Amino acid sequence: MDSALLVLGVAVACFVAYNIGGATTGPAFAPAVGAGVLTKVAAAALMSVFFFVGAWTIGRRVVDTLGEELIHDPAIFTLPASIVVLFFIGGALFVGNVFGVPASTSMTAVGSIAGLGLASGQLNWAVMGEIVTWWIVAPIVGFWVAGIIGRYFYVYLDDLIAINQTEGALVELDRSGAVPKVVAGPNTTRRELVGSLIVIAIGCLMAFSSGTSNIANAIAPLVGSGQLDINVGIVIGSIAVAVGAFTIARRTMETLGNDITHLPLTAAIVVASISSVLVVGLSAVGIPASFVVIATMSIVGLGWGRATRTTTLSEGVTGEEAPRASVGALAADEGTATVGDPTVSEETKPEPEPIGEGKPEEVPSASDLFDPSTTARVIVMQNVVPIFATIGSYATFLLLF
Repeated sequence: MDSALLVLGVAVACFVAYNIGGATTGPAFAPAVGAGVLTKVAAAALMSVFFFVGAWTIGRRVVDTLGEELIHDPAIFTLPASIVVLFFIGGALFVGNVFGVPASTSMTAVGSIAGLGLASGQLNWAVMGEIVTWWIVAPIVGFWVAGIIGRYFYVYLDDLIAINQTEGALVELDRSGAVPKVVAGPNTTRRELVGSLIVIAIGCLMAFSSGTSNIANAIAPLVGSGQLDINVGIVIGSIAVAVGAFTIARRTMETLGNDITHLPLTAAIVVASISSVLVVGLSAVGIPASFVVIATMSIVGLGWGRATRTTTLSEGVTGEEAPRASVGALAADEGTATVGDPTVSEETKPEPEPIGEGKPEEVPSASDLFDPSTTARVIVMQNVVPIFATIGSYATFLLLF
């Protein structure tokens, strides 16, 4: 009987991990795929490798937090209880997909386990309080860091990162020597190569951060039950994530079906970098962090910083007043040749041109970038789903204890 339950539990854990792979590969590598830097297969391969590295190194700390520390007595993680918890986590992914909102699997996993702890009287309130505190602090930090970057540094980052693609392959394999080596393509510029490498590196960082935080959502209940070794669980979970990356994630990469990848390329990289660094940092101390919540607040912060930018660092040092940025600043940057130039009048100043993205017919307004109703729906769903998971888990286990 226990063997059958263990097989069922592993199957449910693989289902959760499979959905994690499908949901996180797009946000990580859609900018690189959309820019023509990577193929979908290469993106899935990189996702699989770096997710596993993150899970194997830092991810086990989050597994310990959810599987052993959040509950005073891990013995309550029986196989049936672990399966119920995993069903609630999998259900959250399903609800998020139905409503088109990326639900936080980390928050839902903690909520489901907390429901078990509450019903059994074994919840470690000190650990729970620490986790919730960081859930509040991390998005605020992401908002302000993104806001500062958007206000003072975004133009310069866009100038550095923007990819002006040339004809032909980005890199080629040089077989002229004894040992083949990878070299830049015949038409590849240094700017294009650097920008492409940055986009790929950020995708790998996001994949790594996903592994550090999300592997626990799939295997922590089974590891906590003592029925599954943590090393075996990490390998099984990572394989399931890889399957999701090579299959259902292709759709998200093709359609860029994530809020982050709807931003300009530079903005997507900034948001991804901030969110990934925060998630990895929290995972290193065993705190399960929500990438989607941190990323959402980083997007809002970056937009606020760009829309309210009134001075650059150089202007702040010299004391010269700069023209006020347009409200559509997140999607289109001011041309550096005209910003702060007293010889150019307001009537003759040319329309701003986004660096590396071509000149659009018109600059989008703030309402084109941030729909208040959509933003509210995302934030509400990201918090309501974990609450329902917690209440549902508590009610279910209350009947069992």
